[in-house]
Amino acid sequence: MEELGKAAVKAREQAYVPYSKFKVGAAVQGKSGQIFTGCNIENASYSLSNCAERTAIFKAVSAGETELTTIAVVADTPGPVSPCGACRQVMAEFGISQIILMNLKGDRRLVTMDELLPFSFAKVDFYKDGDNNE
Repeated sequence: MEELGKAAVKAREQAYVPYSKFKVGAAVQGKSGQIFTGCNIENASYSLSNCAERTAIFKAVSAGETELTTIAVVADTPGPVSPCGACRQVMAEFGISQIILMNLKGDRRLVTMDELLPFSFAKVDFYKDGDNNE
């Protein structure tokens, strides 16, 4: 978990945030052990911006890693950072079981997906009959 936290802090430095100046970094680990990082990327149309968590997850999936286990997220916030709703849903979709929320002061909070997003939709909810059409 320490390695993920360090990777998230390093990824945060790459953030492209010309409007908000709010840098966020994330690091996600797949079942293979490989770590993928991401930072937030914004543009003038905030709805088209992308959070660090989704950037890291999409980078992992683009590399063929779809079984994700743990994610660390860091920002310069008073307490551990809190992911947005879109990121929470993406984390639920990929079944990430451990979520490490951090800030630059070293505060950490380990949460589960159920704590972060109770009653979320996950892949299993759509394929209860065993036919996953994948």
